[in-house]
Amino acid sequence: MITIKDIAKEAQVSEGTVDRVIHNRGGVSKKTEAKIREILDHHNFSVNPIASALAMKNKYTIATLMPTHHADDLFWKSPHLGILKAVDEMKTFGIQVSHFDFNQYDPHSYSQAFNTLIESEPSAVIMVPNFSKETKKIVALLEYKNIPYLFLNIDIDGFNNMAFVGQDSYTAGYIAGKLMHSKKEENSAFLIIQARHNITKNNAVSNRIKGFNDYFLKNNIKSESHTLKLDSLNNSLETKEKINSYLKENPEIKGIFVPSSRIYIIVECIETSILNNIELIGFDNTPQNIECLLNDSVAFLISQKPFDQGYESVRILTDYLVQNRTPNSKTFLPIDILIKENVKYNERNEFMFEKSKN
Repeated sequence: MITIKDIAKEAQVSEGTVDRVIHNRGGVSKKTEAKIREILDHHNFSVNPIASALAMKNKYTIATLMPTHHADDLFWKSPHLGILKAVDEMKTFGIQVSHFDFNQYDPHSYSQAFNTLIESEPSAVIMVPNFSKETKKIVALLEYKNIPYLFLNIDIDGFNNMAFVGQDSYTAGYIAGKLMHSKKEENSAFLIIQARHNITKNNAVSNRIKGFNDYFLKNNIKSESHTLKLDSLNNSLETKEKINSYLKENPEIKGIFVPSSRIYIIVECIETSILNNIELIGFDNTPQNIECLLNDSVAFLISQKPFDQGYESVRILTDYLVQNRTPNSKTFLPIDILIKENVKYNERNEFMFEKSKN
């Protein structure tokens, strides 16, 4: 029997879009609606009234435990918007969402947010496991209460999360190494800049660094890799002094790899005379990072598709809650390489959704 998922795949649209057409809920262009209805007619598709009634009767609350987004760090806004879009499309199935955020640099804030979350008695949880020790306590309680949970963006081994949705961090770092090598001659020296809090707490960052270094090792490319560990990635006099002093003491460094979404801060800290002679590669198409890409301060950005991460997380849990469909253990999103010429075409779904909400 053909399903909504089959129809969506054939029409190259989301399942939520097909559902909107079937139930005449609007919000779909006339061209897309006509295409979907043609496919529905071709397959003699009909809605199962019993299944539809059950979906409307049952209510499921998905709770999200994610870092707070703000003007200086907009990365987490994108998965949040992806979650909102998915919930908007899945509400026919009784899906709703409750958001709980925390300070990504404060494990106590993380635990407090979860304590509030668990009191809401959610049907399932989407969480960013930012701190390993605290995550062990959190998932122990979720498992005791038989609440399914998946990890978003950060993947940590040794847990029983039903799924992970995010980037293949190691491969992304490996690609960053290849990009860096393409911009510089062999025997060049590179600098990896990271915040100390990321060294042990963010598995994604450490995997990117390993992938970056492995590119040179596995391909027998002669290069020298330096690492500068800062207390935090902020635009302070102390940070500026440490970065510029290190670069002046090591003039052989011709490239900088920042394995996080804060590369724009590094750009702001480096003296112009030094910046003009160094290639920089970082992650994520936040507005500040895009500005650096457009003014040639940054050579490449690697996108994690954060909007799609949020969207896919809700879709996966909806399939599980409504249809008892077990997800794949890993859902890796495409690794997009952004340059100034293509960045404006990236994440158009996010842009259109946010625009429709304003």
